[in-house]
Amino acid sequence: MLFGALSGSSVAAASAMGGCIAPIEKENGYDPAYSAAANIASAPTGLLIPPTSAFIVYSTVAGGVSISTLFMAGYIPGILMGACCMAIAFILAKKAGMKADSAAHTQHVLRIVWEALPSLALIVIVIGGIVGGAFTATEGAGVAVLYCLILSLIYKTITWKSFIEILSRSAKTSGIILFLISASSAMSFVMAYAGIPEAISDGLLSLTENRFIIFLLMNIILLIVGMFMDITPAILIFTPIFLPIAISFGMSEIQFGVMLIFNMCLGNITPPVGSVLFVGCGIGDVTIEKVTPKLIPYFIVLILALLAVTFIPALSLGLPKLLGLI
Repeated sequence: MLFGALSGSSVAAASAMGGCIAPIEKENGYDPAYSAAANIASAPTGLLIPPTSAFIVYSTVAGGVSISTLFMAGYIPGILMGACCMAIAFILAKKAGMKADSAAHTQHVLRIVWEALPSLALIVIVIGGIVGGAFTATEGAGVAVLYCLILSLIYKTITWKSFIEILSRSAKTSGIILFLISASSAMSFVMAYAGIPEAISDGLLSLTENRFIIFLLMNIILLIVGMFMDITPAILIFTPIFLPIAISFGMSEIQFGVMLIFNMCLGNITPPVGSVLFVGCGIGDVTIEKVTPKLIPYFIVLILALLAVTFIPALSLGLPKLLGLI
């Protein structure tokens, strides 16, 4: 949860945490499939817990929805998702008789927390600056990069050569994202011109006028879409289709955004095209066939959490209301 929130990327979280923890779990006799499943299921929590680019993309497509409000709305659902993963991991570990290596000494824990404080302060700086109005979410991304660069120089973990490599990878990644956005925008225009959003909307409304069934059908469609489509194109294409329907049935654009991203989080860990699933299996050195059965308990609990976010507005709107953002 913490690493995902810092990086804003579920793939980065799965890669980094899997690479660090998987070897330790293997030494302690943990089932590699169990370890990989825990890593895969929990990695997307960072897409809900700010700062996250998913909400920024959604805000743009949804017509300028407040990013600071979306960020605050994502905290409780993101923590709920992480807590569900913790509970399942704990129960499965207990059933399998897995034990921790040893209890950590208080002094050792305090030292690690002290060393981690400068990095963890990134969340406070970025979110505090955005909510406080010091800078926008886009500017916050630049502040985060500058802060991380300063920390890298202080910790002496970056060289001139690695800095050039980072710039090169960032340019390539940005190019891929921009290409996806441009292609998805073109597809959205074609779909709008062909009347596909209206057809889907009319099709849903012709089935029933019960808001609960409508929201269930929307979740089912989004879950299926998430299995085959990356998060950014999915947001760009399906926000214009489903947002007007959700609003007409009394769901706010903030709650819909959280529900949409939650669905995409689950899509990231589901076959056949889940990017986090493939990365987690690669890092854990296990096959998808072995990991998928271990993921089923996570799927069940996370879908229940998704339904809670869908039908209990307070989970996503409570914190923004408390802070006076709504």
